[in-house]
Amino acid sequence: MSAPTPASPRSICLLRLSALGDVTHVLPLVHTLQAADPEVAITWIIGKGEQRLLEGLPGVEFIVYDKKTGVGGMRALRRELAGRRFDALLLMQLALRANLLSTCVRARRRVGYDRARSKELHGLFVNERIRGDAGPHVLDVLGSFSEPLGVARDKVEWRLPVPDDAHAWAEAQWPRDGVPTLVISPCSSHARRNWRAERYAAVADHAAERGWRIVLCGGRSALERDTGDAILAAMRAPALDLIGKDTLKQLPALLARADLVMTPDSGPMHIANAMGAKVLGLHAATDPRRSGPYSDIRYCVDRYDDAARRYLGKPAAELAWGTKIEADGVMDLVTVDDAIDAFERCRATMGQPATPGP
Repeated sequence: MSAPTPASPRSICLLRLSALGDVTHVLPLVHTLQAADPEVAITWIIGKGEQRLLEGLPGVEFIVYDKKTGVGGMRALRRELAGRRFDALLLMQLALRANLLSTCVRARRRVGYDRARSKELHGLFVNERIRGDAGPHVLDVLGSFSEPLGVARDKVEWRLPVPDDAHAWAEAQWPRDGVPTLVISPCSSHARRNWRAERYAAVADHAAERGWRIVLCGGRSALERDTGDAILAAMRAPALDLIGKDTLKQLPALLARADLVMTPDSGPMHIANAMGAKVLGLHAATDPRRSGPYSDIRYCVDRYDDAARRYLGKPAAELAWGTKIEADGVMDLVTVDDAIDAFERCRATMGQPATPGP
């Protein structure tokens, strides 16, 4: 890792509000910056739920912006930052709201996305850009924000802050009895990325027939509760239902205990990966090479190219980076047999280390 130069910034403001998976992907950048300069002061403007997940991250000051507060919240942020000036702002979110919010941050250097990825008038709010060939995975793109500051990443570290009591809660949920555990986190916040409940149930029954324990997890929304109930109703085998029973601090500890986590492209996918769990990702609406589990995509189902051809009339290779195909029915391209094949690939490699990220 390159050492900081004399001109390296000593105070850095990160602006990345959401979502849970994306802020998880920012963690390696934070550790890269801190490794290059242990004295660097990092302030992170972040969303409300995302701050709860990352609370306790050493050496980082969080400033929470709740998107529900709208313009009033922006004014409050401006007042909170009045009189402060940073050496550099890393504007890592392309949404117009984030671009406007960045005007609250006084910084000499304002680093943003390359021109090809920019949208929502992003270029008007930055004066430096990351290189255009970073990627393809979003973690690599976010990680490249250190490069204009003279700091190159030499390894990926998450070190998600998980307190001991969260690990203790996770340990209490099922015994360490040698039975392999499939954790199903069935819902993304993007409804069109979600799979059918009866298909989850079919894969869960297949795993149960091979001696696996089945655990369901998820948040407290009506969608997650209804989806969990539908999976349980369609299953023949029993399952441990933990939907709505954990906190954002307990979720990483819970996922870390899984032998395999099955989920669509979602926050829990990336949290599970950060905690070292194997992930059976279900992809049709999104590209696993861009937004799949970074450390190991061997167990992902990839129907993204099929979706591109069916819904957009061109192969995935011709789509712009970050294109999402969140069309009605797109996840039906992922079959039960696809997911069972991915499960069996995992069973065949249990005990093997993860492969390097993309």
